[in-house]
Amino acid sequence: MAEQKLLPGDVHRYDLPDDAAAPAPALPLPPAPASVSVGAPRRRWLAGRLRRAVTNSTAILLLLAAWEVLPRLGVLDPVFVPPLSEDLVAWYDLVAGGQLPEHLEASLARSLSGFGLAIVLAIPLGLLIGWYKPVAEFLTPLLELFRNTSAVALLPVFTLILGIGETTKVTFVLYACAWPILLNTISGVKTVEPLLIKSARSMGLGPVRLFQKVILPAAVPTIFTGVRLAGAYSILVLIFAEMVGAKAGLGYLILDTQSSFRIPDMYAGIITISVLGLLFNLLLVGVERRFSTWRTT
Repeated sequence: MAEQKLLPGDVHRYDLPDDAAAPAPALPLPPAPASVSVGAPRRRWLAGRLRRAVTNSTAILLLLAAWEVLPRLGVLDPVFVPPLSEDLVAWYDLVAGGQLPEHLEASLARSLSGFGLAIVLAIPLGLLIGWYKPVAEFLTPLLELFRNTSAVALLPVFTLILGIGETTKVTFVLYACAWPILLNTISGVKTVEPLLIKSARSMGLGPVRLFQKVILPAAVPTIFTGVRLAGAYSILVLIFAEMVGAKAGLGYLILDTQSSFRIPDMYAGIITISVLGLLFNLLLVGVERRFSTWRTT
């Protein structure tokens, strides 16, 4: 290879002294920006939660604004649809006068009694029907007959048999709430992944342990779907029952205020039912999350 010709002023590395030939020291890294802090992820999380809360509540806020503005502009008759502020004043007066707490207590006692009995009776029966095929074959025709019969249509039957007392209302709520819980429990048991069952049996789990460790945890989400539906039904059907032969309760309050043309008081009762149903659903969602932590995935 031909030797490279040096031009005037060219200097090779080996021609330099040792100090000059040493590599240049590495420059220190610049300090981290002051804007990056430990609290930044938390602020981003809070900002995301705030954005989601605003987005989820926009439709409700628009509805409330329309409820307040449209009657005042004459778009809606303020006699039949008073502005929201007047309804809230009527709600406060009912609370301060003790009438609303009395009716709310009566409705909650009936609703929770029927709902609790439905859970106690429907979940074990649904697990039994979903897990044991002979029981399912025996009871399925009867279930198909009654599941397509409206609970509201049977209210006169309950009244004729049980009278117009508290027993009728609690039993009526029990009947209405039992169906979503029962049907979702059966569906949850029957739709468990077969591979999970085969794997558990291959590891030597007996029927009782298999049901406890695999079937029940896997069916929990579907069961709670039925429980949440039943929670809504427990309030809706009770209001209807309280409009027929009751002297206390939110349903009675709404019917009484409507018949006496106390329209703001009527809407106060409706608002109470809506808020009660929302809080009940949020409570059931929290319970579902608690129990779903130990389900099989």
